[in-house]
Amino acid sequence: MVCLTLDAAGTRLYPSDFPIPMTPMTAGRILIASALFASIGAGFWAHAFWTSTRIAPAPSAPSPINTADALQAAFVSVAERVRPAVVHIGTVQVAKGQRPPVAPGPLAQDPFFKDFFDQFFGKTPGGPRGEFRQPGLGSGVIIDKRGYVLTNFHVIRGADAVTVRLSSKQEYRGRTVGVDPKTDLAVVRFEPDHEPTVATLGNSDTLRVGEWAIAIGNPFGLDQTVTVGVVSATGRADVGISSYENFVQTDASINPGNSGGPLINLRGEVIGINTAIVATGQGIGFAIPANMARRITTQLIERGKVTRGWLGVSMQPLTPELAEALGLPNTKGAVVARVSPGSPAAAADLKQNDVIVTFDGTAVEDYHQVQRLAADAEVGKTVKLEIIRDRAKRTVALKIAEATENPASAAGRSPTTLD
Repeated sequence: MVCLTLDAAGTRLYPSDFPIPMTPMTAGRILIASALFASIGAGFWAHAFWTSTRIAPAPSAPSPINTADALQAAFVSVAERVRPAVVHIGTVQVAKGQRPPVAPGPLAQDPFFKDFFDQFFGKTPGGPRGEFRQPGLGSGVIIDKRGYVLTNFHVIRGADAVTVRLSSKQEYRGRTVGVDPKTDLAVVRFEPDHEPTVATLGNSDTLRVGEWAIAIGNPFGLDQTVTVGVVSATGRADVGISSYENFVQTDASINPGNSGGPLINLRGEVIGINTAIVATGQGIGFAIPANMARRITTQLIERGKVTRGWLGVSMQPLTPELAEALGLPNTKGAVVARVSPGSPAAAADLKQNDVIVTFDGTAVEDYHQVQRLAADAEVGKTVKLEIIRDRAKRTVALKIAEATENPASAAGRSPTTLD
């Protein structure tokens, strides 16, 4: 079938495959249409070029004022939420003997003024021996709505009476539930007549150097003082404060009276218990990490004492010289210095100069870590130690025994506990 097509004038039919004769009118129309399409195309091209060459506006940066306001609001929120959980710990120790002189100077012994000084300042040396009360103060943080307060052992050490004062100024008689001198932790309980504000213990194992740190306590008796700093370091040992050391270091201002108070992150979680400062420096304070405090307080509340595991070895640091002598590639590990007879280590055939590199699957960094891992291990549990002996690796299994409690001895170097 052949389709027919009209010519440009509309007066004559042609087959569809037959060329239509070009007339002047047809050519004019084609030129007009071509010009129209060309102008439209040029317009689109010009629009595209103009759009592509325009500089896109830069994304607006957060306003410094808004950022500062948000940070300030975070600090204020943490203080408002946690301060009611921080308490003032007051102690009284009854001592027998001669009261130390309070009023200096030669007139204190003058017979004319002696009665006056004795009346207002107590008996002076050389007078009759008797009892006098020695007050102390510190901080604590409520960790349980039943009235359990976490504080430092040295805050309540030797106290004959303990007072717990809340942020509302309400005072309660406190009772010592349990103490752990080896970590300088203690738990005190009071009987609240209403549900108290409780602080949450955070995960101190996830702490990073540079995170914000907020200290709350009662320095020099100034209740509910808030100071701010950062986490300066983690895992501090060899500080000379307690037997088991794994401190969080902070530059948040802490002073005498802050002991037992919490170190807090911006989420309002307790990440440490403030314990000591370096007396010869500024901005160097130490806090017991929250995870260690959690393990200790759980045992003190449930048992009234802390049970620790025991390997029966004395260890020494793995120095670069010792590592080279033993053929080790680095200084990660703990060197066995001595094995106690009849101990779990002796039963497992551990020997002097064995290097412990893993403890039940955990890589060992230094001998302090082995000490902590052994202490935290469950009594009666069998653990596997990977050791290096004569430049060869081997695995030994031993059964954790219970450590006997010995009085803790602090080295007493430059750090100072905060009374």
